Amino acid sequence: MSGIAKVFQRLKVQGDGALIGYVTAGDPKPEFTPMIAEALVKGGVDILELGIPFSDPIADGPTIQAASVRALQAGTTPQMVLGVAGEIKKKYGVPVVILTYFNPVFRMGVERFFRLAKSFGVDGVVVPDLPVEEAGPYREAAKGCGVDTVFLAAPSTSNERLHSIVECTSGFLYVVSHFGVTGARETVEDSTVELIKRVLSFTAGRVPLAVGFGVSKPEHAKRIIQSGADGVIVGSAFVNIVNKRQGDVEKMLEELEALACKLKGAVRRG
Repeated sequence: MSGIAKVFQRLKVQGDGALIGYVTAGDPKPEFTPMIAEALVKGGVDILELGIPFSDPIADGPTIQAASVRALQAGTTPQMVLGVAGEIKKKYGVPVVILTYFNPVFRMGVERFFRLAKSFGVDGVVVPDLPVEEAGPYREAAKGCGVDTVFLAAPSTSNERLHSIVECTSGFLYVVSHFGVTGARETVEDSTVELIKRVLSFTAGRVPLAVGFGVSKPEHAKRIIQSGADGVIVGSAFVNIVNKRQGDVEKMLEELEALACKLKGAVRRG
């Protein structure tokens, strides 16, 4: 059983949902990322998701796009992100998931990428722009290294295709809560609740379901978990704090930990 699966299993026994926290690695500078990770883990994040900055992040909204620009300008590379992931994993023991677009993986070489990822203790990888139909060699390389491949399902995903995605995903299924790109939203739409119920009929007993895109407040997280999801993924809300407080590191870390703590409280079902 993978490290990610163990976390979801433990939380299920406790009756709690998982809090997955995303930040763009290297934003605003590479040396900040381990401190940011510590704040999130102290706040209660169960799984940490680190984004490899990319020049054309098509699934991301303005907040994470800007974070990628800052990280790239600071000289962040895919190898550096994997190294930081290893440092975080060794120090805090939480599962670490890498989010990257396929281009950096392709340029490094799929097998080399996964060998490096495994050597640094990476537990899973998400590639938003890689469809399952084209992911055969990618999945094979990941499986050979014991790294989970997390695939995404969207509101537009047909039931037929959803079945294929669930068969291919491991660790968890990343459910995109709404149409469009990442970014904090004011509310959780009723359509998101209906989407969770539809996807649950495919994932129940097979793989955990985690919901992302637009989740930024404790009340969002609570409603999503109450709707039956196993976890929530929060990114832009954390990245916004990093951006806003990049000139005051102490305040940044304090606010990140506080938000993580509130969100973690919201995903407890008890």
